[in-house]
Amino acid sequence: MSFKVAVVGATGNVGREMLNILEERGFPVSEVVALASRRSQGTEVSFGDRTLKVKTLDQYDFSDTDICIMSAGGNVSKEWSPKIGKQGCVVIDNSSAFRYDQDVPLIVPEVNPDAISLFARKNIIANPNCSTAQLVVALKPLHDFATIKRVVVATYQSVSGAGKEGMDELFTQTRAVFVADQVDVKKFTKRIAFNVIPHIDVFLDDGFTKEEWKMVAETKKMLDPKIKLTATCVRVPVFIGHSEAVNIEFEKPITADEARDILREAPGCQVLDKREDGGYITPLESAGEDATFISRIREDSTIDNGLSMWIVSDNLRKGAALNAVQIAELLVERGLIQPKKKAA
Repeated sequence: MSFKVAVVGATGNVGREMLNILEERGFPVSEVVALASRRSQGTEVSFGDRTLKVKTLDQYDFSDTDICIMSAGGNVSKEWSPKIGKQGCVVIDNSSAFRYDQDVPLIVPEVNPDAISLFARKNIIANPNCSTAQLVVALKPLHDFATIKRVVVATYQSVSGAGKEGMDELFTQTRAVFVADQVDVKKFTKRIAFNVIPHIDVFLDDGFTKEEWKMVAETKKMLDPKIKLTATCVRVPVFIGHSEAVNIEFEKPITADEARDILREAPGCQVLDKREDGGYITPLESAGEDATFISRIREDSTIDNGLSMWIVSDNLRKGAALNAVQIAELLVERGLIQPKKKAA
């Protein structure tokens, strides 16, 4: 079986990565259509050794398309995902538009694959926030073993999480610093070059940001509503790769050695944890990789049953594009979707 797949937002960082990963993983496609806004019409994007011309979303008929992978922002998704779903095309949405809708499954295939069966309610499946995706991949096997009570996480999130504009701003500001030019601040609230900014998304009434709230709400929805979680989300001058310093309190005893062994066997996880110079992962090494990497696993003597660890992943891949393609693969593997057009 092969499927007709549309990628909405195909000219963006994540959209291009989605096309790359569909080809890399050999997803069974009969046809791939690249879609974006009118201003991108005619732009060329790559799909393997082929070049696709971008078509406009508002003029495209989804009635013969099987899967739509959407990465065009929340406003576009709110308008278009329900319309596309009603045409019988399953939408895998990378925005936050439907993540907290009880009729829309929020899926990380390594964490809660069984929840995917709920997709038929609206023909929409939500992709989690990039910082949450890598976190729950590491938490899931540990939760199964010792039951997590509380998580304290500080994120160190790359500028690619803010799109191409974020990456461009880091580049131009860094160059400006080196040549003593004026440093212009446009995308971020303060200078990002040679700086860190403890502010991602908008502030809420309780002083937390929306990004921090997302991590709480999504972890509860996908993993366990009983887990208490608090987050501080920070933007750092790194192009690709989100890092997280994570402290976990468990109900049952668990040692660092046990956690290491569990995570080595867990799907999607790769442990790189040597207590020596360079014996840990950094975002530089994670770029272009599919795994969620875990390092610096150690016992926290300040609480009972506590562990601390360092989690790093390529936010454009596992945090977005790879997870979306894995969701599409899960639909196919479980026989939850059939191609509208039968092969000749």
